[in-house]
Amino acid sequence: METPDSQLVERTLLGETDAFGILVRRWERPIYSLAVRMLGRDEDAHDVCQETFLSAYRNLNSFRGEAKFSSWLYRIAINCCHSKLRRLPDAPDLSIETQFEEYGIEPTDARQGIEDQVHEAQKASHVRKALAALPYEMRQVIIMKEYEGLKFHEIAEVLGIPVSTVKTRLYTGLTYMRKRLEHLKDVL
Repeated sequence: METPDSQLVERTLLGETDAFGILVRRWERPIYSLAVRMLGRDEDAHDVCQETFLSAYRNLNSFRGEAKFSSWLYRIAINCCHSKLRRLPDAPDLSIETQFEEYGIEPTDARQGIEDQVHEAQKASHVRKALAALPYEMRQVIIMKEYEGLKFHEIAEVLGIPVSTVKTRLYTGLTYMRKRLEHLKDVL
């Protein structure tokens, strides 16, 4: 049986630093995943992941338990991503080789030919570019809903906005992405 986050928070506040280590191991992958999708670069996502957990540890006494720990942590991660984006110059497009490496695609994968792999990598690249072109508010909602699997009420809680606003941002962002990618349907 997995120890609930709230108990681990309490134990950490009582001085049991190993309890916070459990929280880090539990939430590191989802926070990293969110950050890499928001920022687009592995190095920046690792930085944000570290900043998120450092900030959470430093401010753990301000966690009141009114929201889930995960919602509070996602909020910190979103803020760290936002701060990082303000400091970053525009990142160059990734080469196809870098995309293969980043997404674990082996050019000699026997399951599919190299042309199929290139085609899939190009599609993924177009989707990432369409996502990156969205305003930050829409992009973060799409990432949390479609990639991280959060529910509408969880996203609303993380962002401190009404559920209706979450739904509007998601619908508007996805509509924009569809329009942007529409011209590629014959090519892709």
